[in-house]
Amino acid sequence: MNTGSIINIAVIVLLLWFVYSRLRPAKGLRTLRSEDFRNAMESTDNRMIIDVREPGEYKNGYITGAKNIPLSQLSGRLGEIPKDKAILLYCRSGMRSKNAARILLKNGYSELAHLQGGLSAWSGKLKR
Repeated sequence: MNTGSIINIAVIVLLLWFVYSRLRPAKGLRTLRSEDFRNAMESTDNRMIIDVREPGEYKNGYITGAKNIPLSQLSGRLGEIPKDKAILLYCRSGMRSKNAARILLKNGYSELAHLQGGLSAWSGKLKR
């Protein structure tokens, strides 16, 4: 095998690893369908719902009771999130909420769930 082939294989492997690392589920994060997410919201008062979309997206409609803490600000606003509550996360499609969960897990949060498919999959009403 020549050097060019080895480099091409290495680049492909790195690209595949990058894609996998972005799409793989976060360990310790429960993924909930719309109905299960609603049940989790209603089953306990000891929870916090966090919308990790940007403020402009949030203003267009959000799940009742959700606090807007954008993913871009999450690391700086961890003090607003209690560690002793269940944290329910959502975004538009489910990708940002998964990334938010990774940040929270690294910072000692343990009871985390997110809405699979985000608001795109949400069947409930939105507050405007």
